[in-house]
Amino acid sequence: MSSPNHLKPRAGPGVVVEASPATVGWKYLSFRVVALPAAALYPGDTGGQEMALVPLSGELWVRAGDEAFELGRESVFAELPSVLYLPPGTRFEVEARTGAEFALGGAPAEGRYPLRLFRPQEMRVEMRGGANATRQVSHVLGPHLPAERLLLYEVYTPSGFWSGWPPHRHDGRMGSLYVEETYYYKISPPSGWAVHRNYSPEDGLDELLLARDGDLILAPRGYHPVSAPPGSNVYYLNYMAGEALDAQRATPPVDDPQWGWMRQDWAGKPLKLPVGGGPEGEGGKG
Repeated sequence: MSSPNHLKPRAGPGVVVEASPATVGWKYLSFRVVALPAAALYPGDTGGQEMALVPLSGELWVRAGDEAFELGRESVFAELPSVLYLPPGTRFEVEARTGAEFALGGAPAEGRYPLRLFRPQEMRVEMRGGANATRQVSHVLGPHLPAERLLLYEVYTPSGFWSGWPPHRHDGRMGSLYVEETYYYKISPPSGWAVHRNYSPEDGLDELLLARDGDLILAPRGYHPVSAPPGSNVYYLNYMAGEALDAQRATPPVDDPQWGWMRQDWAGKPLKLPVGGGPEGEGGKG
């Protein structure tokens, strides 16, 4: 069964996947991924939004205002990005020096912060969780960097591991701030996949979505954990924006009360094998 929260990519060039308040029915956040062949141009204007551009692969030349910036990245699995912050009222043009792909998203803003390129050395990188819920979270436009509403994270979940754990929410319920969020997935190898769950016990939302390379999944409300099956290494890029402004962007989400205890026991009391005391063996079903 298809879900309005699961958006599949189109063939390029141009915008291959996108979401906005007009298309998905929320209030703040816009997001798109653009694929360009070498020498192609992509013009834009931020209008009343602050926007952030993240290179995903290839080499880009970006002209914004009276400045020009070189951005490049072999792939999301090879290195951290540089992130270009574009304030409201900024005209820009992206030129692909090679075949390239980039993400661009924004949210309403007043123009408190200037045009700026954030380099990898300015970004916080942390290892979060533990046991098989260990993952890397890169704060590529985290709350320690200046923006009005936007927050950007890149998350790496190794083969066989979980992320977004314990499940957490930031939808205005249970004392959380209302913040919208997109998940843009890249999988290594590209034939792999991830499982993304959206669930909100208060209103019956409960869906398991099979995320493949290039898919965009929305977290409209409730909790939204992710699992990487053995053999699939999973990257996702989170753009977030909502009612949190400036320093409020550091407000943590609220854990699912059924699973919050795992912050004190990341292994989760695993079952000990073999069950029943029989001899260990190889092969068999399952």
